[in-house]
Amino acid sequence: MKSTLKKRLMAGEVAIGTFVTNPSPDLIEIIALGGFDFVVIDAEHGDLAIHQTKDLIRAAELHGMGAITRVTENSPPLVTRALDVGAHGVQVPQVNTVEDALRALKGAKYFPLGERGIAMPRSAAYGDKDPMAYFKEANRDTLVSIHIENLTGYDHLEEIIQIEGIDVIFLGPFDMSQSLGTPGDMTNPRLQEISEGIVALCQKYGKIAGTFVTSAEAANKKIDEGYRFIGLHVFDTFILKASQRETALIKKV
Repeated sequence: MKSTLKKRLMAGEVAIGTFVTNPSPDLIEIIALGGFDFVVIDAEHGDLAIHQTKDLIRAAELHGMGAITRVTENSPPLVTRALDVGAHGVQVPQVNTVEDALRALKGAKYFPLGERGIAMPRSAAYGDKDPMAYFKEANRDTLVSIHIENLTGYDHLEEIIQIEGIDVIFLGPFDMSQSLGTPGDMTNPRLQEISEGIVALCQKYGKIAGTFVTSAEAANKKIDEGYRFIGLHVFDTFILKASQRETALIKKV
């Protein structure tokens, strides 16, 4: 089942996802059944191999859920491989300059937006699609999300955000807090200023603001502020915290 994630985002809807580092396709199905709109398959902080991400994407597609791969680093070959096995989009870490953004697009988009290597992989139905139609479809439908996670990236954001082909500006709040010298402090007033600045630039240039949160309360706050692409928890941690809450309520004698 084809994902409608990008189409829905472009229509102004809010999408809620979660991050996974676990290679279990069953877990992806549970996430979909739990009501999430997308999953970020995290190959930056996890140990996922490319063939494992392909199986996770298949599981997401069974339920029409968006599958976005966060690549290990901003490398065109890594971006291309993530998309060739079928990811509906990519999240690219540490995009701090215009050059970084163009490097991400080099692997994510075909000409004229990038230089993605031409092949007929899984994303092209193994060659069952007409090549010229497929290249246009991939450029149109592939979601490109770039991480703004330090002060350098934020300082260059107004230049970066105007580049055609970038869809989501994703604030990494924990890494940004580290860049501010207060790692893990989500209450830093400067972090909130940056968060608001990202939304303002996204609204000015017609891009989608995204970020990561660790609670439904924080997600609703960010939605009220103008964020529409929300990553809620790393799912393993989500399961852990839910388990701890439930077991703590049980009377033990």
